[in-house]
Amino acid sequence: MRLIAVAFAALLTGAIALPANAQDRANPADVEAFYEGMFKNAKDDWKKKTVQDETQKVCSQHHNDLPQVEFDKVLAREKTNVKMPADGNVMGDWKSGEKIAQSGFGGRFNDKPGTVNGGNCYACHQLSKTELSFGTLGPSLLEYGKIRKYDAKEAAAAYAKIYNAQAVQPCSNMPRFGHNGFLSEQQIKDLVALLFDKESPVNK
Repeated sequence: MRLIAVAFAALLTGAIALPANAQDRANPADVEAFYEGMFKNAKDDWKKKTVQDETQKVCSQHHNDLPQVEFDKVLAREKTNVKMPADGNVMGDWKSGEKIAQSGFGGRFNDKPGTVNGGNCYACHQLSKTELSFGTLGPSLLEYGKIRKYDAKEAAAAYAKIYNAQAVQPCSNMPRFGHNGFLSEQQIKDLVALLFDKESPVNK
């Protein structure tokens, strides 16, 4: 995903010319250098965000289509990165979860200090029958809890997925909200409640 985005940006700016031969490919080192150049004036904490970890590297290397051996390695590694709530409770307040799902704030250059990160869940998922604006990169989550009979184990699995999607599906497009510290434990609990509370619009 990162390689595609960088290559597309490079094409738009003319930094990399479109190859005449379909078999020609941009030199990975050139692409990486171009990518790093895009953030040369960024603050150190932002530069750290541009460095791929082991899972991101292997997913990029295989264009998100991992051989079984690598798939199993990523799954095992990322499962160890999931931290479930110490109190054993994965359910929060669905009304707060809805606000988090609707919010696209956080993680941007121009965010003011103290900005609370949102999940921006509607950018990829349908969660409510009354919401007209939603993305389709991810599956519809309508009646998510109802379909799963509001099972506690399913709720725990949803918490783990939101915390670190790579621990469930290697090379997932879904952000690792908890693993990367983008959402707090309470925020993830609230999102789980949005999916599993019987009064939530998701299950209406």
